[in-house]
Amino acid sequence: MTYPIKTSLLTALVLAWGTAAADPMFPSDTEGFHGYLRAGAGSTTADGGGPQSCYGLGGNTTKYRLGNECDAYTEFGYTKAIAKSGDVTYMATLWVNAFAPTSDFGDRKVGIVKAYVEAQGLDFLAGGTAWVGKRFYYRPDIHMLDTQYINMNGTGAGLDRIGNFGPGKLSYAFFKDNDVTNTFTDPVTGKTTVSTQSAVRQNLIYGEIPVNVNGTLDIAGTFISGQGKNNDGLGERHNGWQLSAFHRQSKVWGGGNTFGVQYGVGPGIGGASNGQFGASGSTLFGSDVKRTRVFNDMAIQPLDHFGMEFVALWQKDQSNATGSSVWTTVGVRPVYALTNNFKLVAELGTDRVTQENGPAKRLTKITFAPTISAGPGLWSRPELRAFVTYGKWNDAATASVNANNNSGPVYNNNTSGTSYGFQVETWF
Repeated sequence: MTYPIKTSLLTALVLAWGTAAADPMFPSDTEGFHGYLRAGAGSTTADGGGPQSCYGLGGNTTKYRLGNECDAYTEFGYTKAIAKSGDVTYMATLWVNAFAPTSDFGDRKVGIVKAYVEAQGLDFLAGGTAWVGKRFYYRPDIHMLDTQYINMNGTGAGLDRIGNFGPGKLSYAFFKDNDVTNTFTDPVTGKTTVSTQSAVRQNLIYGEIPVNVNGTLDIAGTFISGQGKNNDGLGERHNGWQLSAFHRQSKVWGGGNTFGVQYGVGPGIGGASNGQFGASGSTLFGSDVKRTRVFNDMAIQPLDHFGMEFVALWQKDQSNATGSSVWTTVGVRPVYALTNNFKLVAELGTDRVTQENGPAKRLTKITFAPTISAGPGLWSRPELRAFVTYGKWNDAATASVNANNNSGPVYNNNTSGTSYGFQVETWF
């Protein structure tokens, strides 16, 4: 077999990605038009056919995504240098996105996800950046799970990568979250109160700290101050916090490895089910609500025609209302290229959720996807995929699987299912 992309060039590209993945401290948008798209069409063998059905346990878990995304999503926009003053460049970014829970975007609403301006290369910040607006901010992910294990997106302002704080670089950001109103009518008095669960969120990151050869450490903290009335019928507002540490190792078999430890309290756990530390969760969460997570995510490219991602994750959630639950997951995605533009991709993932009351829930999902690709590498995109996905779960997980796929309870009392279809995924 021949590969037009030289091994050395491919390795360089993979290592460049690994460096980017190991250094998400400053997620600035580069000048030009960029975006992301995933879309496709599929069906299921369950219940006489119908929309593609996906396999996940819901709740505090996420699902393995290859051949298991029943939605469509796109985001795109433009970044332009709008002014320059000495060594300082002013960049403006505007992006929109659209999401559909089914395969068809149709007339789905388009939203603005980025609208900000940054001043890059400020001398009084030792080459750092100042910014104001709405933006994506410090959101590295586990690709297989489509999980941004920390996500500080929002509307606010910040100072990034200030370079005169010892061996690492310091970033600080201020965000205002959940500025939406809720209306509550007292059933006895009939009095209507308008309230909010807004919060002030402050993020601190001290990162890019060299700790070993080709290895760095990021430490990220979030401090959340709940706002709003406590007598409006919604409940008492609470403060919260989270602390995360990530060790990022580059040049691991042509790729990289990330090991993370995370802990959050109250609204510091982020969303109740999206798994994202860093953002503000509900300020109704008290100090009894806690989340602990330990994970390892490795993406390697040891050969020009073979790459693989491997993930292992343990997460414990606790609260007085629901008790405690533990989610454990292990998954692997091998990619083998037969030619420069055709590869075989597979993904195997297994989830287990234990709770204080009731039996453990178990789900295993396997996908096989012949793929046309822009190159043989693990991260080569676009990918045009055909896929077949098989899911198997135990009786205890049946209700969760039925409740957490877009087609509704199509599996009834069955404990397995098969879906198939086509999908495109690309970033540019």
